[in-house]
Amino acid sequence: MSNQLNLYGVFVPALFTWTLIALAVSVPLRRIIAWSGFYRFVWHRSLFDVALYVVLVGAIVLLAKQFPL
Repeated sequence: MSNQLNLYGVFVPALFTWTLIALAVSVPLRRIIAWSGFYRFVWHRSLFDVALYVVLVGAIVLLAKQFPL
């Protein structure tokens, strides 16, 4: 995995790209969690959402290392 992605001549940090992908995944996932009623079992919804986002970013970075572009 390189440190930067070249998007039409603009170098973008790879971590920024992975965080945007994680954000795109977390929004529908949070809606599914809210629809299912799982948040009733969560002590602090905001902390749970941040932890979910961090886990998603970590998983996407690991997948990016396994399958480089």
